[in-house]
Amino acid sequence: MKAAIVRNFGEPGDVVIGQLPDPTVRDHDVLIEIRAAAINYPDLLVIRGRYQNLPRPPFVPGKDAAGVVLDVGTSVRRFKPGDRVVAHMEYGAYASRVALPERYCEALPDAMSFDDAVAMGLPFQTAYFALCERARFTQGETVLVTGASGGVGAAALQLVRALGGSAIAAINRPVQASQALADGASHVVDLSLPHVLESLRQQVFDVTRGRGVDIVLDALGGEVFNAALRTLAWCGRAVVIGFAAGGIPHIKANYLLLKNIEVSGLQWSDYRERDSRRVNDVQRKLLELYVSGQIHPRIALKLPLDKVGEVLDAIDRRAVIGRAVLGFD
Repeated sequence: MKAAIVRNFGEPGDVVIGQLPDPTVRDHDVLIEIRAAAINYPDLLVIRGRYQNLPRPPFVPGKDAAGVVLDVGTSVRRFKPGDRVVAHMEYGAYASRVALPERYCEALPDAMSFDDAVAMGLPFQTAYFALCERARFTQGETVLVTGASGGVGAAALQLVRALGGSAIAAINRPVQASQALADGASHVVDLSLPHVLESLRQQVFDVTRGRGVDIVLDALGGEVFNAALRTLAWCGRAVVIGFAAGGIPHIKANYLLLKNIEVSGLQWSDYRERDSRRVNDVQRKLLELYVSGQIHPRIALKLPLDKVGEVLDAIDRRAVIGRAVLGFD
């Protein structure tokens, strides 16, 4: 099979296209002919050897794939050859075929393309678990989303709107504002202003009439997280999703006490490994929201597998506002 291969941890340009043996199908496995795969920011961290879960080189990166079932193991009951599926995995999506346990797969509705299926993938799963599982979102609440132009941030904005809340998008560049509003934000605040600890709180308090937000979903970390924590209303909840800005913040526990606020973290892959049925339940909810037109991934770039290095470089340079997809047609 054709695949993008990481022979040693390094830079995106070090990923090579080559041939690997077709996967072996075990009893509980589904063999998928991949039609589309998504490129996610964590893939860059994996390729560079900086992620929390690292495969041993050589390996095929990629966490989201969609395609057609070619074969199933003897114990598989949910799928048969010819079924259209989307699959979540730790690595292996940048290839023409993949074999993985059926619990990592979900059937696709006829109305959904393979491109849209993978573009939703990890970002929408992460946003849903952060919002509904960790933050316990309820209808009518206000949510501050940092990194709102990224995959998880854009997914969170759409989900807050679809589930009956109000989202405030925190962005770094004015060019990101129009897309954040299109994704569902009711207001946009600027993280690039001086003295972010004060400026972010003031902007949020201005649009919430001094109340603050019920939930913070933070994918950036660093000073942005510290600033976002100060925007929480009484009994607010913050969820740590990642540290895309580079710095891991330190939380002052007295601040949690003074405002009765709580901070939790989300490592989505733990849910996939420990409670895959819950992931499948969420996937079905997301597919229902997609079919009903309430959410839709924003695909900004699609290139063939041979151009994987080019796509990875564009993601690394933050040159893509939206999702990047690899095609296998």
